[in-house]
Amino acid sequence: MKHVVKAYDIRALVPEQLDETIAAALGAAFVRVTGAEAITIGWDMRPSSPTLADAFARGAAGQGADVVKIGLASTDELYFASGHLDLPGAMFTASHNPARYNGIKMCRAGAAPVGQDTGLEEVRELAARELAAPGTVLVPVEKQGSVSERDLLTAYAAHLRTLVDLSEIRPLKVVVDAANGMGGHTVPTVFHGLPLDLVPMYFELDGTFPNHEANPLDPKNLVDLQAKVRETGADLGLAFDGDADRCFIVDERGEPVSPSAITALVAVRELAKHPGATVIHNLITSQAVPEIVREHGGVPVRTRVGHSFIKQEMANTGAVFGGEHSAHYYFADFWKADTGMLAAMHVLAALGDQDRPLSELTSAFERYHASGEINSQVADQTGRTAAVRAAFADRPGVSIDDLDGMTVAGEGWWFNLRPSNTEPLLRLNVEARSTDEVAALRDEVLAVVRSPEA
Repeated sequence: MKHVVKAYDIRALVPEQLDETIAAALGAAFVRVTGAEAITIGWDMRPSSPTLADAFARGAAGQGADVVKIGLASTDELYFASGHLDLPGAMFTASHNPARYNGIKMCRAGAAPVGQDTGLEEVRELAARELAAPGTVLVPVEKQGSVSERDLLTAYAAHLRTLVDLSEIRPLKVVVDAANGMGGHTVPTVFHGLPLDLVPMYFELDGTFPNHEANPLDPKNLVDLQAKVRETGADLGLAFDGDADRCFIVDERGEPVSPSAITALVAVRELAKHPGATVIHNLITSQAVPEIVREHGGVPVRTRVGHSFIKQEMANTGAVFGGEHSAHYYFADFWKADTGMLAAMHVLAALGDQDRPLSELTSAFERYHASGEINSQVADQTGRTAAVRAAFADRPGVSIDDLDGMTVAGEGWWFNLRPSNTEPLLRLNVEARSTDEVAALRDEVLAVVRSPEA
């Protein structure tokens, strides 16, 4: 189980690490930990998802909980179901992972997160004990719960359209690459009847991902979308990951728009509705994000990387919006949950409410240059980090903090070096005012990180 239950969710190879027996135990443990009288379940297009979801439902019903199955869904549609029905939820998906994987994203009622420190560890422990001694820990109750089905796709689309009005925007040509994932299921319903000329790519649901991986964070998976935007003269392109909770944007030239720029753009729109509000950003988003938030009267709050930290800080501060550089976007009016679809709708609204192309519109939010995340395999994460600290600590005007890994900042530049939780890697992100500065800083840090270790 320690290889199956991660920090934020469950992710594993099927059936080697995750099968029906394990799914049933996890379903029973989930009900025990949450104390739920009813739960809701959704699943993605992976071949193993319906079977695993059925097993999870049996385990949950065995503990007396009623189960509402919403069927094929994106992860943010499952969050909608959790908020709309006020029920804990479980989404069967491995997001952008390859086809042999599957997993479970869990939440409490109202889409509140279930992570390592908010119940997931307890679920793991209970399920592990039951698997070690079947029928002795999670004994089925006498009055078992019911299992029913409910289609919420139309309600999900209707709710999103109350949050961003696209009915009066100028007509836009939009290429959408669903990567054979759940965007192919949700986009047609959400965009139906809007002034959008939709050019669909890979909308056929296929968990074997025959065209390319459903991971738009990897540039090679954007190539088809970029080519189609240029070929069709589209106004923009949207790329969803496998469970469609993340959305990447490509402008009219076929060039990717930084998720930090999208965070800033959406933040400005949310601050127009909620003057003086708080906006969350993680520590590897561009420095432009907090600058722009302050310029528009908002309060930026910096957090660690990871959705559980973003959601917790949103709850603590009453923030209206949060963004991560991985293209996760969180909205207070969507139960503080992340939804790539709603972020995409904000971009469409911002573009369609004026006449400039997307590249020009977003240029105001792109103030710095970035390296992207660079991984280095090291035997001693702590030692290499200390060596980098020593190399920069005595420089004038340099500050160092340890919120998540180590962030070193100077005038007009910063870098963050943080360890992977699961692999012997250090992850480096660099930002500066020019590409030359980024390259020089990157090379200097990597020279220390990758030097022969004592």
